[in-house]
Amino acid sequence: MADRSAPPSLALVQDLANTLDIESGQDALAAPGGLAAFLRDHGLPPAPAGKRALSAVQRLREALRAACLAHTGTDLAEETERELEALLTAAPLTLTVDARGEAALCPAPGLTGVAALTARIAAGIATAAADGTWPRLKACEAHDCQWVFYDRSPAGRSRWCTMAVCGSRAKMRTYRARKAEG
Repeated sequence: MADRSAPPSLALVQDLANTLDIESGQDALAAPGGLAAFLRDHGLPPAPAGKRALSAVQRLREALRAACLAHTGTDLAEETERELEALLTAAPLTLTVDARGEAALCPAPGLTGVAALTARIAAGIATAAADGTWPRLKACEAHDCQWVFYDRSPAGRSRWCTMAVCGSRAKMRTYRARKAEG
């Protein structure tokens, strides 16, 4: 199977979006200690324990998944667009310049928990938007999947996480619908 993992600038977005398995309903963030483990595994400072932080991260995840689904040609709902904008705006970034003169967007100093996660995601998206890779991070069109994958196809027009499963199911449904009409 082709590599569907995102480049480093978008890996955190992909990892966050895929913490929910839509088909099984399993939410890795909602499991006991799930959010803390996710933040720790990605080198981020902990978030205050509680439903408020978990809810904010889940809203961010779903808004990002919707944005990735929009990359397959589905319009992003206006409400989701506003939600994502509000979440990303609340995470300040700074521009840093290193010894070689290379500039990069980074989370503002002192951010923790949800704000640190959101700022790091915003910096990654900004980098990916600048280099043209952001539109290739997509959510599977299958309504019962929506797994986020990185489209490495030459034309950049993949619609499913895998042709072997979701693509085949969609094509079979289309075939059966045409057969039933005829």
